[in-house]
Amino acid sequence: MNRPLSLTAWIWLMTIVLVVAFMPFDPHLSRWAQALPEEIIGFNRAITDVGTFAWMIYTSATLLLIAFVIRRASARDTLRQRARAARNLSAYFLLTIGTASALVHGLKFLIGRARPELLADYGPYSLTPFTGNTVFESFPSGHSAAAGAFFGAFAMVMPQLRPLFLLLALLVGISRVVVGAHYPSDVAAGLLLGLWVALMMAFVFARQDWVFKPGPYGWPVLRHATPESK
Repeated sequence: MNRPLSLTAWIWLMTIVLVVAFMPFDPHLSRWAQALPEEIIGFNRAITDVGTFAWMIYTSATLLLIAFVIRRASARDTLRQRARAARNLSAYFLLTIGTASALVHGLKFLIGRARPELLADYGPYSLTPFTGNTVFESFPSGHSAAAGAFFGAFAMVMPQLRPLFLLLALLVGISRVVVGAHYPSDVAAGLLLGLWVALMMAFVFARQDWVFKPGPYGWPVLRHATPESK
């Protein structure tokens, strides 16, 4: 069995099912979320920009550059090996987040769904593709895709904390509905897109023996992981 293809099929099937399930309730859930107490809305405003691609890309690129320079400049084998590991790990995050960003912004442009702020004028299912206008780029949620990719990458690197990272990604996704930026179906699609990219990139790295290696049933595990931690 081709593990990446089978997982891709399952993830995209789950995405379709969740999007179809949420869509009939999108306007009602959106209005309900935006009518929550101000304390809850304020908390969600505070955390929602965690799911921004820019800071993730800049941070991982900076760490990649620092690790590259240290590896080149150091004469100590131990430090060079650690810098190489840090370089590969930073590259995994950078490529995961960058790929998710490219995919989600391409889909936004192609689909052109009106955001909840235009609900009264356009309704929840209006599609106006190729505008390049952010108010018509609701589907899928970019912040949710960023959170899915970022925390999904952490979930692959630190599997013992996987439930925590998935919960953090979900919190960022929910915040997009509460602050009125997206519908629930936008968030579901964005989160699963980001998680899928993190998983597929781990398979790519495992084939090159970078950061990951093929584990049981072909699943990518950390190169230094013990059988108990897989």
